Amino acid sequence: MKRPVIALIQARMGSSRLPDKMMLPLRGIPVVEWVWRRVCMADEINGVVVAVPDTPSDQLLYDHLLRIGARVFRGSETDVLGRMTEAARSEGAETVIRICADNPLVCGSEIDRLVDFYASGSYDYAYNHIPRGNSYPDGLGAEIVSMELLEKLNEYVTLAAQREHIFNSIWANPDQFRIGTCDPLDTTLAHPELKLDLDTIDDYTALLKLDINPEMSAFEVVRTVLQSLPHAT
Repeated sequence: MKRPVIALIQARMGSSRLPDKMMLPLRGIPVVEWVWRRVCMADEINGVVVAVPDTPSDQLLYDHLLRIGARVFRGSETDVLGRMTEAARSEGAETVIRICADNPLVCGSEIDRLVDFYASGSYDYAYNHIPRGNSYPDGLGAEIVSMELLEKLNEYVTLAAQREHIFNSIWANPDQFRIGTCDPLDTTLAHPELKLDLDTIDDYTALLKLDINPEMSAFEVVRTVLQSLPHAT
């Protein structure tokens, strides 16, 4: 694996389904801080940067991230691909991990699992953040590409929807890319039926009911979520 490996957290205050969700409190800690803390627990990365829009509505988010000591990059609100590319470039990244700030229970151990998996193969793009072709819960992992590929996408992708959702062009052209995914090494994490991301007020309400903390392991997260389900005994 080339170095440095830079984790980019994509965050913004604007959300049609759950406005201002990045600053919603979860056990007294804003959601974005949960994500930042938990990404920082990964061992196979060389830096963590939060990429946020350079808009007035995102000033509160930016100020909070600075207060907690996070590295922050500000860029276009709508051209997310450009923002993420510039953020990675500013850190001298050679390998880029994308984490969505909608995932407050993202796990450093599963980011490490993805980095190791990517390094062991010849993939253009790899992922374990969604249960597509793997047995991961939705929201524990991340996505990874080389800086070289990210730069190429930034240069050639023109569709607005593919610049907003930065790896959609890869998914839309699977025959042109070597796409890989992996299962968790710990089989107790193999629960693809679980949705751990934060999109709606119902997701937020469910998270508020969990006995969680930012230092929890992936195993503790999954166990806690399973125990909260109606059928749990």
